[in-house]
Parts: sequence; structure tokens; C-alpha cells
Amino acid sequence: MSLLRQQGPAAAVPPSPSVEKVAGTYAAGRKTGRRTAGLSARTRHKAMGLLLVTPFGLLFAAFLVAPLAYAFWLSLRTSTLVGGDHFSWFANYKQTFTDPHFLSGVRRVVVFGLVQIPVMLGLALLGALIIDEVTSRLAKVFRMTLFMPYAVPAVIGALMWGFLYSPTFGPVNSLTDALGLGKVDLLGHSLMLTSLGNIVTWQWTGYNMIVLYAALQGLPREVYEAAKLDGAGQLQTALRIKVPMISSAIVLTLMFTIIGTLQFFTEPRVLEPTASSVITPDYTPNLYAYNLAFQYSEFNYSAAISFSLGAVVFIGSYLFLFATRKRSGLK
Repeated sequence: MSLLRQQGPAAAVPPSPSVEKVAGTYAAGRKTGRRTAGLSARTRHKAMGLLLVTPFGLLFAAFLVAPLAYAFWLSLRTSTLVGGDHFSWFANYKQTFTDPHFLSGVRRVVVFGLVQIPVMLGLALLGALIIDEVTSRLAKVFRMTLFMPYAVPAVIGALMWGFLYSPTFGPVNSLTDALGLGKVDLLGHSLMLTSLGNIVTWQWTGYNMIVLYAALQGLPREVYEAAKLDGAGQLQTALRIKVPMISSAIVLTLMFTIIGTLQFFTEPRVLEPTASSVITPDYTPNLYAYNLAFQYSEFNYSAAISFSLGAVVFIGSYLFLFATRKRSGLK
């Protein structure tokens, strides 16, 4: 009897795994490897993004969040010579909204904005419509000329206009006197808001015009061609097609202008030494808070005024956006 027959079935060679099982195991291993590599790449990208954002986050926290938190903490405290420094909760805020100096400054900037904002945005919209219609080199020159005042720092612009307005050696008074109109006190009580409005309009009209012009450039030109085929002239196209289609940009520039008007500070602060009898320390809310802090050392009350003005700006902006959300498309 042969040796193989003597060993019997116990000595048989074990069956090898099937080709399908081996292929499936190999494919599963490759899929798991790709998933692990993808997760690691995603993790590396996230870590790199956090690393790049970290310097900005640190600067943002150090120079904005921390000062705001400290100012809010100051606004909740009261410091007096008799009572010392103590926690007073919202007593400073209650005093702010009953302070006649703060309320008069708010009324003054509101009156200023009711006149200056429509004039400035009207000129900006007119300039944007004109340069959108003209496609020659003259449009580029016109666009750059109107935008140049925005490139001038606000302090330098206010100093320049203060020189022009000067009642003693200003060229404007010299010109009116030479024309036989007499000297006009542009820094007097009756014309101060007008003079300030002229400075702000000169400074910001070009900026708003560029924003509105960019919105006009994004409109489809087929609409203009269809309007021409329907017999619409340039004025009708501008008023009935262009202006309604850029209403969201108009509302956006209007909102930013309202915020800037309520925070009016630079121009009256620069002209304050020249017209100290007119521009009082409480001429605008921001100027009032500045003078309280750095001239009278009332840091607690000044911080409360600043946060109160910020609340007024925030509520006013929200109500304005809420009232115009359907017309403008902003949400």
C-alpha cells in the first residue's frame, strides 16, 4: 500500500483561499488607506488655515475685543473724589440719555445728516450714471478726479478747508470781498454746519460714486438694448431701469453714510481750535465723549456715552435695513 494511501484524509493539503476573497481584502485595504490619507490631508489643511488666521485673531482680540471689554467695564463703574471708585451698574447709561449735552449733539448730527446725506448721495448717483453712459477717456478722467478727495486723509482735508474758510487770511473771504460781496464768516454759527457738510461731501462723494458705478457695471446690457427698442430715452433708462436695479447698492451706501454721520468727529475736532466759540466740546456725541475722557478725565461716563452712541447706531441701522429689506433685496 502506498504511503499516500496510508496517511489518509488527515494528510490532505489544506485548501487555498479563493481569488475573490483575496481581491476583496486587497480592495478594502486600499479604500481604507485612501480614506485615512484623505482625512489626514483635510486635517493638515484645517491646521494650516488655523495657523494662518491665528495672527489676525490675536491682533483682533488684543486691539478690539479687549479694549471694548475694558471700556464696557469702565462704563459700569463710577469714580468720584468723595465716594471713590465703585460699581454703579447702568447709572452712567441712565445719565447719558437724560444728559442735555449728549441729546443736543445727537439732534445736531441728525439735522446735519438730513441735509447732507441726500445731497452727497444724489451727487454720487448722478456722477455714477454719467460715467456709466460715457465710454470715452473722459469718463476715466472724471472718475479719477471725483475719487481723488477720498485718497486725501480726513485730517489733512479738514485742515485744508479750515485754511480756505479762515475769516482772517482765507482765500474764500478774500474772493468774496474782491467781488463786492463782503466777508462771509464760513465758520460762524449760521454757516458752520454748511461748511462741515461741504467738507464731508467733498471727501466722500467720490467713494460712494465708485460703489454705485461698480453696481451699474454689473447690470446686463441686454436690458438697455431692450429699453432702446421700446423707445426709452437715456433719462427714462436711468430713472426706470438703472436706479431701481441698483437699489441694494444705494441702500448699502446710505446705511454706511448714516453710520458715519452719527459718528461725526474728525472735521469738527480739527476745526475746533479755529472756531472754538461755535464748535463747543459737546458739538457732536463723539466729540463730547472725547473731551470728557481726555480733557476732564471722566473715563467712566465717556465710555458710557460711547456705548450709548453705538447702541443708537446699531438700532438705527437695524431699523433702516428692516424698513428697506423688501425694496433693496438686502436681508
